[in-house]
Amino acid sequence: MATQQTRTLGKLAVSPSVFALLMWMIVPLSMTIYFSFLRYNLLDPNPICSLMTPGALLDAENRCLAGFSNYSYFLTDPAFFKAMGNSLKLVGWVLAISVAGGTLLALLLDQAFYGRGFVRIMMIAPFLVMPTVSALVWKNMMMNPVSGFLAYLFKLVGLQPIDWFAHFPMTAVVIMVSWQWVPFATLILLTSLQSLDEEQKEAAEMDGTPPLSYFWYIVLPHLIRPMTVVILIQTIFLLNVFAEIYVTGTGGRAGNLPFLVYQYGLIANDIGGASAGGIIAVILANIVAIFLMRMIGKNLDA
Repeated sequence: MATQQTRTLGKLAVSPSVFALLMWMIVPLSMTIYFSFLRYNLLDPNPICSLMTPGALLDAENRCLAGFSNYSYFLTDPAFFKAMGNSLKLVGWVLAISVAGGTLLALLLDQAFYGRGFVRIMMIAPFLVMPTVSALVWKNMMMNPVSGFLAYLFKLVGLQPIDWFAHFPMTAVVIMVSWQWVPFATLILLTSLQSLDEEQKEAAEMDGTPPLSYFWYIVLPHLIRPMTVVILIQTIFLLNVFAEIYVTGTGGRAGNLPFLVYQYGLIANDIGGASAGGIIAVILANIVAIFLMRMIGKNLDA
């Protein structure tokens, strides 16, 4: 049994790491909140509105403190509603494809066939590719309307190649992101399938249960919990998709909330507006996360 002394030593041992982690999270968040209340534009030559001169913020002309005007402007910007719609579309479609595709692939990889171990290893490979690299591969090697592999397939069957990023930007982004996240869902669901009770499998086989009934009444209920975990984890990450949109240049029509914050900060040089947008994005992501965690909690208690 641990004594008071050993517990104290344990707390002291981990305190530097905890302190570093808190500073790594709290300092950027605090600075973002600070800038969100300022009229701080990188193109404005006024040096007063900066972090280095906090004492000069309350000047007579009130040139710096913006109050909640940055938040108001961001929330009433028509681009905000478009970005929110694109974010919801992206998350919804990728989740649907990931869960459905991951379930089918998990069922396939759960079967015994030659080379199954190698196929399983290769299956997870797309999830390990950096998003920027993935976007470049899809942009130049797969979806290029002139020299891409998909263009070659279209020409092979006598069809006109599609310029995906010009005519179907959201579809292109969904395909790229789904390609990366389907392996993650497959890995989680395959792990769950391997824990399915062997006695249930044998009983279903002896009773001659049809494949669809076996999946619907035995496999699917067993996969509900891991599916909810997949949805929670993927939703949090999918709300932050940026590289695929930026690299492929589809931000005009498929831009989501992170891309809108980027436009405010690095295109319009409006640090105050971008900071407000970042805080709004964090609040929305936390609302979604809390809702999903409660949903998963109810599922686990059932």
